[in-house]
Amino acid sequence: MTLVDRRNRPQSIDVLVVDDEEDIRELLELSLMRMGLACDTAGSVAEARAQLAARRYRLCLTDMRLPDGDGLELVEHIQACQPGLPVAVITAFGSIETAIRALKLGAFDFVTKPVELKALRELVTHALKLRSGESAAVAPERALIGHSPAFLHLRSQAEKLARNQAPVFIHGESGTGKEVIARFIHSLGARAAGPFVPVNCGAISPELMESEFFGHRKGSFTGAASDKEGLFQAASGGTLFLDEIGELPLAMQVKLLRAIQERAVRPVGAHAEEPVDVRLLSASHQDLGRLVAEGRFRQDLFFRINVITLRVPPLRERREDVPELARHILARLAAREGGAPHRLSAEAMRALQGYAFPGNVRELENLLERACALCEGEEIGAADIELHPDPCAAGWLTDSGFGLGATAPHEAPAIEPGMDPTTEAAGDEVERLRILHALEQTRWNRSAAARKLGMTLRQLRYRLQKWGME
Repeated sequence: MTLVDRRNRPQSIDVLVVDDEEDIRELLELSLMRMGLACDTAGSVAEARAQLAARRYRLCLTDMRLPDGDGLELVEHIQACQPGLPVAVITAFGSIETAIRALKLGAFDFVTKPVELKALRELVTHALKLRSGESAAVAPERALIGHSPAFLHLRSQAEKLARNQAPVFIHGESGTGKEVIARFIHSLGARAAGPFVPVNCGAISPELMESEFFGHRKGSFTGAASDKEGLFQAASGGTLFLDEIGELPLAMQVKLLRAIQERAVRPVGAHAEEPVDVRLLSASHQDLGRLVAEGRFRQDLFFRINVITLRVPPLRERREDVPELARHILARLAAREGGAPHRLSAEAMRALQGYAFPGNVRELENLLERACALCEGEEIGAADIELHPDPCAAGWLTDSGFGLGATAPHEAPAIEPGMDPTTEAAGDEVERLRILHALEQTRWNRSAAARKLGMTLRQLRYRLQKWGME
């Protein structure tokens, strides 16, 4: 005799529960009914397909092991026949690899057996928000700028990834807008109403990293005058974006892996772990596969965060987007400063579209901001745009994993043909390019760039002020 009273159920059924064990089906159905949701149940793939053909659901929960197949078959079937229906899989404890396969096929999320009701409720809440379109209401009107084929493909991929909870690794050169893509995915997903917490992993002191990520308890170390929540807790219900994840030390990588797998963290000085509910997005300009081979990045963490890889094309691969990006940047600068936006002359636009942009969109923003400050009148001419000699041609953009030359990244770029290296101007230009490259490598972290260049922060600031780059 079933424990669930299915009499007087509403005509609209919210969730389809698929599991071959009757007691599991009843447990899930009771839990969902307490949330005010009506359920149908099925004990096999064939029965689930029949139910899906007969009704429209808002969510499907399916076990991985079924008598006539597995949950992966059901995920593929739903993606083909009802791609807008979120489907979550229930997998045995420790079967993370299977869960990752399901996420790659398009599953929304997964829970492990034995099912924790709190985790189940969180999953269902996020899935129904996505289905109801609640997240779209808070999405920015225009988060991504560009209509080139490469960028349209990227936008399409990002929109698909917004519909599930799979960890995404965003790979691209410095300045391509990896954080913009991460915010776009967050804004279109079920967690859009929750916080988006970006973290530059390379900017956190290794000694403070565990406390920053997981929080600490009062008195756990010298200076811990009160309890402090970590970045995982701050992102609860939303998205945690780990930028430059390749900069994490190995000791922290171990702790991060456990936090991701267990969906729980232990604050420094605490005796027990605390559950956390975050979606993880990560990014790096480095080739993590190469770091794994060199022993600088854990392979198990690499596989865990790299469920799906999203490549952000550099600006030189989407030159047709430069005019639209430039107009957007100029309009934003005008809104910040007040007054009408500056215009680009035809010659200035041609110069921009013919430039390689080693610093990508960030460099375009810097060039236009400088041009707006220096130009006379409302039109920016070609003479107002200070384009740097192409470092790709000089063979010094090598450290980002995109291999465009053989010169070591700390070396100065080659002297331009016809330039007298003994002149002060030539020396200044070489040093300026070297400093610009170091700033791009460190995402414009001046302290880190000064260390890389072997100079003090005050010396770096002096040079930036001298060249009008401060």
